[in-house]
Amino acid sequence: MAEPLVVVKDVQKHYGDFQALKDIDLTVDRGEVVVVIGPSGSGKSTLCRTINRLETITSGTITIDGKELPKEGKALANLRAEVGMVFQSFNLFSHLTILENVTLGPIRVRGLKKAEAEKEARELLDRVGVGHQASKLPAQLSGGQQQRVAIARALAMRPKVMLFDEPTSALDPEMINEVLDVMVGLAHDGMTMIVVTHEMGFARKAANRVVFMADGQIVEQATPEEFFTRPKSARAKDFLSKLITH
Repeated sequence: MAEPLVVVKDVQKHYGDFQALKDIDLTVDRGEVVVVIGPSGSGKSTLCRTINRLETITSGTITIDGKELPKEGKALANLRAEVGMVFQSFNLFSHLTILENVTLGPIRVRGLKKAEAEKEARELLDRVGVGHQASKLPAQLSGGQQQRVAIARALAMRPKVMLFDEPTSALDPEMINEVLDVMVGLAHDGMTMIVVTHEMGFARKAANRVVFMADGQIVEQATPEEFFTRPKSARAKDFLSKLITH
């Protein structure tokens, strides 16, 4: 068996007296798509952000491809370059064109030549369906298009794993599917993904495993089929019953 790509072991996270993550153990295999769901305030986004150390942990360990996450400095920057992250907000540089937004990291961090970075960026922008927008500024694109650019920008760093923290929650309903379609495509291409989302359709369609969190803990994990049809915990049953009634 190959080593898991991401290993989260006995992770605790405190904000003062409040414990946001409790005894988190999670492994993610290469090419696996893990969808993290649960009620608001359950620790989903905090967990996602600890995996590339946007949030520090109080105790425990997180390893990516066999290397423990460094505390800070160049080693952290290098490892973080291998972990793509897509947020709720698109975080594109408003004064740079779409093409410049996607090439900035590969040129500055990976040391790619401009021509090579641009060639790769154009291929990625085509892949996410916004290749024709390369010369525009972010403000000239819809929210769904900007989020697809944000995905292309993360992919341009050639990450080993992609983290998505509620990537569709800031979008209008008609734009959600265009972003989810890109993510489903990535899943089919074998990208390792950890996705925090409220989009249950995506979880059913693309996930290998659903991880259900509540009150800072992983309550249960199962295949989508098993989780949505036969949840084990009372907490998950309650969560799913509320989803279905709306």
